[in-house]
Amino acid sequence: MIRFRSAPLSILLLLLSLHHQLQPGIEGLFVNPYEKFWARNGAAYRQSPDNRGANGEPLLLTPYIEAGNITEGQRAARVQHSRIRGFESYAGFLTVDKRYNSNLYFWYFPPAKENRTTAPLVLWLQGGPGASSLFGLFEENGPFRITRDLTAQARNDSWYENHHLLYIDNPVGTGFSFTDSDAGYARNQVQVGEELYSAVVQFLQLFPDLRKLPFYVTGESYAGKYVPALGITIHRKNEEPGARPERHVNLAGMAIGNGFSDPINQLNYGDYLYQLGLIDANARERFERDERMVASCIAKGNYQCAFDVMDDLLDGDANGGGSFFRNLTGFETYYNYLRTAEDSLDAFYLELFLELNGTRRALHVGDQPFHDLDKKNKVGQFLEDDVFQSVAPWIEELLQHYRIMFYNGQLDIICAYPMTVNYLQQLQFDGANYYRTVPRGTLEFDGELAGYFKVAYGLVEVLVRDAGHMVPRDQPKWAHRLITAFTHPETVPGFL
Repeated sequence: MIRFRSAPLSILLLLLSLHHQLQPGIEGLFVNPYEKFWARNGAAYRQSPDNRGANGEPLLLTPYIEAGNITEGQRAARVQHSRIRGFESYAGFLTVDKRYNSNLYFWYFPPAKENRTTAPLVLWLQGGPGASSLFGLFEENGPFRITRDLTAQARNDSWYENHHLLYIDNPVGTGFSFTDSDAGYARNQVQVGEELYSAVVQFLQLFPDLRKLPFYVTGESYAGKYVPALGITIHRKNEEPGARPERHVNLAGMAIGNGFSDPINQLNYGDYLYQLGLIDANARERFERDERMVASCIAKGNYQCAFDVMDDLLDGDANGGGSFFRNLTGFETYYNYLRTAEDSLDAFYLELFLELNGTRRALHVGDQPFHDLDKKNKVGQFLEDDVFQSVAPWIEELLQHYRIMFYNGQLDIICAYPMTVNYLQQLQFDGANYYRTVPRGTLEFDGELAGYFKVAYGLVEVLVRDAGHMVPRDQPKWAHRLITAFTHPETVPGFL
C-alpha cells in the first residue's frame, strides 16, 4: 500500500494515471459529482494484509451517552490529525436502530469566529440518495478543502465561521454510516426522519451546551426530502403531550438548496431544455410524452414505474448512465447547463485522503467501508420506491410554524429553478396567495447582484445567479452570506 508523507508531484501523477485506469468499465458513465471516483474493486484500493484491521473499531458514542459519560464521550470523539491542523472538531457514530446495529456517522465543527454560546447550530445533509455529506464538508461549505498534498487548507467563506456546523452521513448506509443488515436500510422518509431525529437528540445530549441554540436543518438535492422529513419529525415530537425536555430540539428553520421534494410538480424538463436550446422540438415531444407517463404512474401510486421511465429519460442512475438526455445532448452531467462534464480531480484527492490509515483513525471510522453513490448504491436501491413520492404536505405543515428558505442555482438542470417555483406555487399555507403575487426583490452582497428573492410569511424563495446544482461550491461567498442572512435575521437589510 502506498504511504503518503509529503506526496511529491511524481507520486500524484502516478496516482492520477491509476485513477483513470481504475474507472468503472462502462463507457461514458454519467458522472455524478458526489460519486466515488476510485473503483473499490481496483487493486490500488485494497489494503495490504499488514494494514487490514490496523485502524481500530468504529467509535460508537451511544453507550457513552446512555451511561451519562458525556465528558468521556466528547474526549473520545475529538478529531486529532496531523493533516488537519487548526480545526477543532468531533466525529463518531450514533446508534439509531439497535436491532440491526444501524449507526449514523457525524462530524461536528464549533464556530471559528462567532461566540459559541450564541452561534446557531446548522445541520447539513447531502442528497443522492446515497451521497455522503462529507462532499458538502470538503467541496462546498466546510471549514477546509483537501489539497494535492493531502492536507487540509482553510476555505474562504465557510459556514463554520459563524455557525456550529454538523454533517451527518444519511440515511444509514451512506458514507461511513452503516448497518449490519439489509433490513436496516431506509425504505421511506418516515424512517429517514425518525433515525435522523434519534441521531440529533443523541448529539445534543453529547453536547448539551448546544441544546438551547437555534437549530437549522439544511441540505441540497434529494435532501429536499430529508430536510422536511427531519423537520416534521422534530416538530411533532416536540408537540407530543408529555414530551421529555431532554429530547426537545430547538428547531428554528430549514433551508433547501436545489431540492427535489414534490416530483409531480417538478416535471417540466422538456420545455425547459427546449428553451435552453439543449434539445429540439422532436426531443421535446419525447420528453413531454414520458413526463405524462410519469405523472400517470404517480397518480396510480406506481412509483417504481415512475422511477423507471424517468431513469431512462433523464437520470441514467440505474442503467449505467445511458439516458435519452445523455445520449442526445452529450452531457455527462445535469448539474450545470454550462458544463458538459464534472472535474473529478478534487474528489480524487478527497478519496486518497479518506483512505489514509491516519485519517481513518482520526475520524474514528476504523476499517468501516466508505459508500458514496458507488456502483452498488444500496441506499438508492432501497429508496427507489420513495423517489417519486412527495413531501409537499409536510412542507405545508412546517410553513405554518417555521421559516423555510428554498434557494436554487440559476444554471441547474435536474432541480431547476422554474420547476421549484412551480411546486412552491402549489403549496397551501397561510401566505400562499401572497407568495404567488408578491414581486421579487434583488439580493445584493457587497454591491454584487447575487440573485433575486421573495419572502411570504415563512417562505423564502431565492434564485442565486451564476450557480448550478451545488450553490455553495459554485458561489461560496454568496452562499455563505445567504445562509447567514437566513440564520441571523435582520443582518441583511430588506431580506428578513
